[in-house]
Amino acid sequence: MINLVTGLKSLQMLGVSSIRDTISSKHHSRDFKYARAEYMRVRVMLLGLAFAVLTPFWAFMDAMILPQWVSNFLPVRLSMFCGLLLCAGLAYRGQDKISLIYALSGLVFILPAGFYGYMLWIAPESVGYIVEAYGFIPFLLVATLSVFPFTLIESSLVGLALLALQFYASYQKGLWLSPQSLQDAWLLAALLVVSLTANYFHLGLLQRLYRQATHDPLTGLLNRGALNAQAMQLVRAPRPMGIHILMIDLDHFKQINDTHGHSVGDSVLATAGVLLRSVCQPDCLVARYGGEEFVVLILGRTDQKAWELAQLLRNNLAELTFLNHDRQHFSVTASMGLTAHDVKGSLADSLRRADALLYQAKRQGRDRVSSDVVILPEQVAA
Repeated sequence: MINLVTGLKSLQMLGVSSIRDTISSKHHSRDFKYARAEYMRVRVMLLGLAFAVLTPFWAFMDAMILPQWVSNFLPVRLSMFCGLLLCAGLAYRGQDKISLIYALSGLVFILPAGFYGYMLWIAPESVGYIVEAYGFIPFLLVATLSVFPFTLIESSLVGLALLALQFYASYQKGLWLSPQSLQDAWLLAALLVVSLTANYFHLGLLQRLYRQATHDPLTGLLNRGALNAQAMQLVRAPRPMGIHILMIDLDHFKQINDTHGHSVGDSVLATAGVLLRSVCQPDCLVARYGGEEFVVLILGRTDQKAWELAQLLRNNLAELTFLNHDRQHFSVTASMGLTAHDVKGSLADSLRRADALLYQAKRQGRDRVSSDVVILPEQVAA
């Protein structure tokens, strides 16, 4: 019964988190924003090229049907064509540029919609043909929303703009609030609801796959591969922030498994993960590096502050109390190695240096922090 209640609570928390994270990107992690941007980048390239390829065919049909005086269609059509190609090209070269990819994703919708709106505005004499020949654009773009892992807020804003464009087309054609215009608006709104539903499941699935690929299932922390990937992004940044690396190893963990059982050992690891995440975030990256070993990348702190955080973590871990299957209490300690990443060196060298300091702490008696950063003497004594 307890397991059932726990499971239901977990599902409820998962549902609330999923809805929150699909409504907006406010709570998305830094790395997931990069992953989502990469996902969107590929779609911008493909759709930008697809829409650009279709543009000459529309131009050919217009040249055959539209009046000759509509010569100013050509410059705006050429602008849309070049803009779509530019979107595809910038997306191809825009790896790891989150803001750029978001802007290009919007332009893929703005350019065709803007072209349609411009035609309606500049050529009222041909509005009947324009609506018949290009009236599919709002519907096409609303359907295209489902291809992108947009949040619900992002998709809703695009969808409402396209609904406004549809009403403008009806107004220009003289069918404002007519049964036909209301029917078209209703169909467009229905397609928007379908696209929003697709966005919800699309983004939710992307989040689940991302977590499975980048997070340790036991502790919920980043796994080793995800930590290395995020660390490389930080190191390659135009103005990289200061990084301290803290390597943590639970003392005598094999003895815990042998004495109390692996299920108790898993509980110790999971509880340690919760503590590390709660104390370190949001200005740290925390990962389970393997077995009973954890790594914390401390971002933007001085040597002194990084040392104080390491000592805080060591003390908090030592204060934890666990129960074995016989309801007996026991505690754990941790040994740690702390070093500052040298921007002129490699991340792998810094990790090896932190690991060497960790084993130095083990040799010196465990339950301590061994460091090569500059700290105040009174803090060493503490």
